[in-house]
Amino acid sequence: MAMTLAYPTFTAGMVLSMSLIMAIGPQNAHVLRMGLQRQHVWLTVAVCMVSDMVLIGLGVFGLAQLGGLSDKLMGALVGAGSLFLAVYGWKAFRRFLHPQPVAVAVGTDGARPAAPAMTRRQAVGAALAFSWLNPHAWLDTAVLIGSASLAYGAGAGVFGMGAAAGSVLWFAVLGLATFWLGRRLDSLHVWRALDGMVALMMWGTAGWLVLSLF
Repeated sequence: MAMTLAYPTFTAGMVLSMSLIMAIGPQNAHVLRMGLQRQHVWLTVAVCMVSDMVLIGLGVFGLAQLGGLSDKLMGALVGAGSLFLAVYGWKAFRRFLHPQPVAVAVGTDGARPAAPAMTRRQAVGAALAFSWLNPHAWLDTAVLIGSASLAYGAGAGVFGMGAAAGSVLWFAVLGLATFWLGRRLDSLHVWRALDGMVALMMWGTAGWLVLSLF
């Protein structure tokens, strides 16, 4: 009986998580670019997965019980996130103005991007920044999923596990898709369009976040 009740609860958490995360936000855009460049894509995906699971756990077992983030903490988070997104948007815009194709050289050890590669530490730092300095990630995972879990009472933990599973599934599929595309896309026009889209999206999100403070 317990398993029968847990199944729809788990599924509800998974569906909500995937519906929130599937929008192309800053975190997904970063995974997309890393995948197309084939630079530490699976390390990036793993960091995003773990970060989302921690945020979901924090929301389900912490913030939801406490009533959400305080106004001061939310304001600080929004301010830091807006600055981060604005800077990243400027970097993407510079790449849009001066595009550099990511040429792929094939050698005995496989295909590698010819563009300057990020170190593992830089890749982890960037993935952590997009996960933890992104107010949308907090709102989607910690706040919205955490609040939704309250409707399931004692089954909130099962709901949270479903939400975490949805996040893991999404990032695994996104990583596979972008890695596959990265083997086939090496066009200056594709990279310029991607950078232009990312710049507009980052600046638009940053502006919307700043306006939300007033």
